[in-house]
Amino acid sequence: MAYLNRVMIIGNVGTDPEMRFTPNGNPVTSFSVATNRTYNTPEGVKKEETEWFSVVTWNKLAENCNQFLGKGRRVYVEGRLRTRSWEGQDGQKHYRTEVIANQVLFLDREVALRTPSEATPEEGQPEEVIP
Repeated sequence: MAYLNRVMIIGNVGTDPEMRFTPNGNPVTSFSVATNRTYNTPEGVKKEETEWFSVVTWNKLAENCNQFLGKGRRVYVEGRLRTRSWEGQDGQKHYRTEVIANQVLFLDREVALRTPSEATPEEGQPEEVIP
């Protein structure tokens, strides 16, 4: 039986990318992306809703995103969903669903002209990240 875990989004970067390093020195960059959806209610009122995604990139792709992306930039992100959990200081269990990106295309013309915008991730599972 085949399985598929794939997500593709086009939106605007909501936060400046934040790059960290694993204990082995591998770069990992995180940022948020907002997508908008416009629709009409049954009463004919036009509404807009925003959905936020947390995006995580690794290795060379992480370096490129950290260097060339910024808040407000338009991007295409492709990857897989991963949900992780942890116990907070208050003893409560917390969950976060993230897009683990394997491709990020910079859609703003000036950024796209300056750099390659996709990279192939290295094989294997991501390491733990030093905050």
